[in-house]
Amino acid sequence: MKKLLFIFTVVLSIFTIDVNAKEINMEKGKVLVAYFSATGTTEKLASKLANVVNGDLFEIKPAKAYTDADLNWRNEKSRSSIEMADRNSRPEISSKVENMAQYKTVFIGFPIWWAREPSIIDTFMESYDFAGKTVIPFVTSGSSDIGNTSDNLQTLASKATVLKGKRFPSSASEEDLKNWIAILE
Repeated sequence: MKKLLFIFTVVLSIFTIDVNAKEINMEKGKVLVAYFSATGTTEKLASKLANVVNGDLFEIKPAKAYTDADLNWRNEKSRSSIEMADRNSRPEISSKVENMAQYKTVFIGFPIWWAREPSIIDTFMESYDFAGKTVIPFVTSGSSDIGNTSDNLQTLASKATVLKGKRFPSSASEEDLKNWIAILE
């Protein structure tokens, strides 16, 4: 039984890697690295990732910037707490990606808030047609994992292929990103 389970695991791993290789061929289309960063941590990672994948960088900026008080997760009346408590909250974004149709692969970066993507990411996902695109989340967090973020993004962009993303610490290097991309490619 253990041998059968091992063989099944190996075959499944090979299939998963093969599917990812077909879905992420960055040679076939332009790459966008879009990110939301409240404190600068995700911005630094997104910049490194854009360099690694030779992608265009786009900041998902809220129409109204978050203050330190807005980001106080210990205050249930803070802006971020109120937005995250309401799954229908869609904070406004101040700018748009020009010609989203040109991108085949879209990396989306953000901090993990309350074990999921910030509501502004939901706004971003609902603002564009992701049909036929590969969407790959990359997240930052001191301790929280990526949770159901990929599933949430797939629901918001049902005609896209949303891959399971990865959480990175603030210390992630370009080499760490290259190693991750190698597994995806």
